[in-house]
Amino acid sequence: MRWSGSRAGHINIIQYFALTEDAKDDTKDDFYTALPATLNKTRQGDINILMGDFNAKVGPNNTGLRSVMGLHGTGTRNDNRERLVELFQLFQLVIGRTIIPHKDVHKYSWTSPSGNTGN
Repeated sequence: MRWSGSRAGHINIIQYFALTEDAKDDTKDDFYTALPATLNKTRQGDINILMGDFNAKVGPNNTGLRSVMGLHGTGTRNDNRERLVELFQLFQLVIGRTIIPHKDVHKYSWTSPSGNTGN
């Protein structure tokens, strides 16, 4: 897709589903090696949109991470969060869901049957 503006470029939509937190580290390493290889194929100046699920809980604290996330993350940080932040810093991407405040009901893509846990 081409977009018009002050500079011509492409919009790249990359669909992904990362491994869950309990996957083996070497398997997660494979995923986080493949994704940069895909992003490296895009052209400088392109708009890259990553859509899917990183299975990462980023938490609300963005100290030192304002370049990649806002103040509205949720959950308790996990290992996938560290991998996600490192990738996003490398490619100058932003975790969009953390930028704008949302009602609690919109912060999670999954809620436990009891309604007490959201991810």
